[in-house]
Amino acid sequence: AAVVPLAKQFITPMAAVAGSVADEMLGALLAGRRLDRAYVNNGGDSAIHLGNGRSMTLAIAGTGHGLADRITIRAEDGIRGIATSGWRGRSFSLGIADAVTVLARTGAEADAAATLIANAVDLPGHRAIERMPARDLAPDSDLGDRLVTQGVGALSSGEIAVALDHGLAVAEDFRRHGLIAASALFLAGQARIAGPMALVAPNEKSRKEIAHA
Repeated sequence: AAVVPLAKQFITPMAAVAGSVADEMLGALLAGRRLDRAYVNNGGDSAIHLGNGRSMTLAIAGTGHGLADRITIRAEDGIRGIATSGWRGRSFSLGIADAVTVLARTGAEADAAATLIANAVDLPGHRAIERMPARDLAPDSDLGDRLVTQGVGALSSGEIAVALDHGLAVAEDFRRHGLIAASALFLAGQARIAGPMALVAPNEKSRKEIAHA
C-alpha cells in the first residue's frame, strides 16, 4: 500500500519494510491505551503518535551541512512518519545521497519515499562512483542485477549540485502530489530542502524528548 502510489518508478515492497514494522508496532502500543506521545524507532525509520496539542523534537541525519539537526513536529502537522535513506546506510541504494530524510503521514510512506528520493540523487555513469550488482552482494536481494552504490569518490561542487537537484525534483513531485510533507537531502557538504521542514535547535526541555532518525 505504501509503495503503490510511487510505482511509476522501480520500487519493491521491501522499500517500505522498516517503516511498516514501525507503524505496526506503534499500532500495538496504542491499542487499548490513551497515550499523549509515543514513537517506535526501527533503525532510524520511525512511526510517531502525538495527542492533541503535543509536539516532539526529532534528530535527523545531515549534521555538518550548515543546518541544525533537529525538527519539531506538532500534532496538527499531520506527520506521523520519518525515515532516512542513502548509500551509507544499512540497505542498498541506487543513488549517491549521504542521507535523505523524509516526513510523511506514516512510517511506511516516509520509508518508501526516502528510498526513491535517495535513488534519484545520482550521477549515472560517473567514474568516481563504485557500483556492484545487488545480487553479487546479497543473492536473495529484491534488486536483482541492478547496480547499487558501494563507494563515492571526489565530486566537483557542480556535480554535487546536479545530483542533489535530481533528487530534489523527485521530492518536490512527491510533495505536490501529497505523498510526503517535506524532505531534506544531503550530499558531500551540500543540502536541499523540499517543503516546510523547519530545522531548529531544541531548547533544554526538548532535549529530553528527542527521537533519533
